[in-house]
Amino acid sequence: MTARALGWFGIVRLGLVQSAIGSIVMLATSLLNRVMVVEYALPAALPAGLVAWHYAVQLSRPVWGHGSDRGRRRTPWIIGGMALLAGGAMLAVQAVALLSDSAWLGYATAIFAFSMIGAGVGAAGTSLLALLATRVAPERRAAAASITWIMMIAGIVVSAGVAGKLVDPFSFARLVAVVGGVAGVAFLISTLAIWGVEGKAVVIAEPRETPAVGFGGALSELWADMDARRFTIFVFLSMLAYSMQDLILEPFTGLRFGMTPGQSTQISSVQHGGVLLGMILVGIGGSAFSKRGTAAGRASGLQRWIVGGCVGSALALTGLAMAARFGPGWPIIGNIFMLGFANGVFAVAAIGTMMALAGAGGPNREGIRMGVWGAAQAIAFGTGGLTGAVAVDAGRALTGNLPETFMLVFGAEALLFLVAAALCLRAAPSRATLVGREVTI
Repeated sequence: MTARALGWFGIVRLGLVQSAIGSIVMLATSLLNRVMVVEYALPAALPAGLVAWHYAVQLSRPVWGHGSDRGRRRTPWIIGGMALLAGGAMLAVQAVALLSDSAWLGYATAIFAFSMIGAGVGAAGTSLLALLATRVAPERRAAAASITWIMMIAGIVVSAGVAGKLVDPFSFARLVAVVGGVAGVAFLISTLAIWGVEGKAVVIAEPRETPAVGFGGALSELWADMDARRFTIFVFLSMLAYSMQDLILEPFTGLRFGMTPGQSTQISSVQHGGVLLGMILVGIGGSAFSKRGTAAGRASGLQRWIVGGCVGSALALTGLAMAARFGPGWPIIGNIFMLGFANGVFAVAAIGTMMALAGAGGPNREGIRMGVWGAAQAIAFGTGGLTGAVAVDAGRALTGNLPETFMLVFGAEALLFLVAAALCLRAAPSRATLVGREVTI
């Protein structure tokens, strides 16, 4: 089998690519969203639909992953994907201007731009994860997942702060300059960060020859693997539960706890602080306790982190359901922090497990596996927030009872996390799957 060692510096360099991806996506999903609705008075459904479309385009992730598998090198796919992503963000800004002159031309340009954004995220993100899966030592996978995801969040935070300051006082010329500047810098950083990393990997053993197959054959191979199939369903269910509260948590704190817009917005920072702490814990703990032992033992350790994170998320959501009932007086800030913490634990552990399972199909299969799981995640993210918001609206219309509606929605999310945890117990890589990949680095 093959194992290629990537040192901590190499992992951080790949984390910079993840930061660059996050910073450009932030421009499209946050900054342009606000500009369209507030400065240009466009219907809120327009940016929401475009964001949903960019998730739909990410269903192409398996195709990008399979392409990087066949090409045997992933660096060109990552750089090409970043170019698509940066170009799409800059074209999206031009689409905003076109909307005021010619609605149909503006809509067509916006759809094309967000198609580029979705394709760029799919190509660069999938190939990046596949590269991590093939080049990171098994005992470093939890830490690698933690580092790259923390750096992605850091990229979003930094670019949001910089763009927010530079775009005021608002003008279209400033918007073009800010988006072009952030996208250009992100592309440059990602190119410099990835350059040479793949070529410097240390080969530990000769790869086992795996016959080249077409996309359909590779997809059939994956779906025939029971572990991979169950894990795909787990990714969808867990990420659906993870994203369902995105659009309802801040309105919930305002409606049920009387928080001001500023106070509700601060809730997001509390939640993300918990997410970061959970990620750091798994990164440190997952690596510290996996330096020794078998590959199956390490996979089992990550499985425990995933199950613990899912159960913790379910308990935190149950707490929010109770908060909906009792209202003011409930420790809502602490409850939301615990939700973020548990979410961070399960998310990073799940990425580490993806890396283990991605390589279980043999060499040159990592990309399509990461692509399939990325597509499952994209579907979940694209529908999760909308599902939560629609469920709240429907519940209020049917029952007329605000506390009861939020209790039902948060309870349903908690149940989804419990189902995902149960599925994870059956979806972890088996010893038979991983024992052949055991190496010492």
